[in-house]
Amino acid sequence: MGNMSKLLSKPFKAFSIYALIILAASIPVYYWVVDHIWKSELDEHNLIIKERIEKNATNERFDIQQIEAVLDIWNALEPGARLYPVPATAVRPDSIYTIYRKRDFGSDKQIDRFRGLSSFLTVHGKTYHLEIETNIEETEEIILAIAIVTTFFFLMLVVGFIILNRNISQRIWSPFRKTLEKLQAFDLTANQELHLGSSEIEEFSALNSAIDKLIENNISVFNEQRRFLENASHELQTPLAILKSKIDLLLQTKDITQDQSQLLNDIEIPMARVSRISKNLLLLAKIENKQFQDTTQISIADIVNESLDLLIEYLEDKKLILTENITPGVKVSANKFLLETLINNLLINAIRHTPANGQITINLFNNSLEIKNTGTAPLDAEKLFKRFAISSKDSINSGLGLAIVKEITLRYQWKIIYSFKDEMHRFSVEF
Repeated sequence: MGNMSKLLSKPFKAFSIYALIILAASIPVYYWVVDHIWKSELDEHNLIIKERIEKNATNERFDIQQIEAVLDIWNALEPGARLYPVPATAVRPDSIYTIYRKRDFGSDKQIDRFRGLSSFLTVHGKTYHLEIETNIEETEEIILAIAIVTTFFFLMLVVGFIILNRNISQRIWSPFRKTLEKLQAFDLTANQELHLGSSEIEEFSALNSAIDKLIENNISVFNEQRRFLENASHELQTPLAILKSKIDLLLQTKDITQDQSQLLNDIEIPMARVSRISKNLLLLAKIENKQFQDTTQISIADIVNESLDLLIEYLEDKKLILTENITPGVKVSANKFLLETLINNLLINAIRHTPANGQITINLFNNSLEIKNTGTAPLDAEKLFKRFAISSKDSINSGLGLAIVKEITLRYQWKIIYSFKDEMHRFSVEF
């Protein structure tokens, strides 16, 4: 449970990771696009400067002596656009380039990036080489700016995802939560009906319809099974009682032989077991039906002592050592018959699984009843509280005693725990 997460958090996490990857990948793309546009603009800017210089230099108002007189001063004052004479043989086609070099001004001689244009002009019959260089924004600054903007928009996306996720969850998943709450409150044994109704959302409406049909079928099957158990248990009691009385009459006849008497005794033992099973099935059906509604404050110690009085002969027959650590005054609110049944079944189970000369310990404290008994091997915990399950390898019996105990604890939301430690079976009921 601790590692579980809500349904909508799954796509939210995926969307966030996807957005982060896309935005992170967009940073170099943004940089390339901005840098490409910036270079194109600078190339156009340099070309305009070149055309302006070429036009002004070839103006007839200026002769070659005037131009050369100001070239040195011009090149010193404006190193970004240098014009100097070259031999005619040095003429090459115009070219565009990018260059990195240290600043020749300022205190920090950091490296700057420049976009340049190399061109050759002919002014009054003399060849000149024109170099125009314009500083480009630093790469690190561009990337940093893009990264900051991208991070800002990523945070905006995440905040938007959270708000949208919450609103969508509250609005769209509201019918699902209502369905879930009704299912969690539904009790098959309480004879209650479940109507989930329809929803504006097609998928939830189909889900509710399917669940309604499923619950309706389960209720029908459960009621049929319950009626069958009740009827079968009731119907079995009469023929079993008749058979028992007939066997008793046969055993009392004078002409019965020893072999016949033994045969009748052998018949009576399984018949008594069938009778117990029938009564226990009827009891289970009544518990599931919640037919034991009356409750009262009952002293657990009193019920334990009453049960021990009834079972004292079985303890003495197996020569079992009984140890009692019972705190008086511990009470629970329950039906007395069900509490008696629970404690009786636990004690009978302990006596049955304790070898001769073994030990049984009963502890009652802090609303917890613990019954321990000597044993040789642990019971099968998976089958322990199931009906007709064989929970012990050395036992040929299968019954309903512990199944009834489990059903009673479920009825009152108590907790029963089984463990095997130090050669002792331990059954604990937390009230």
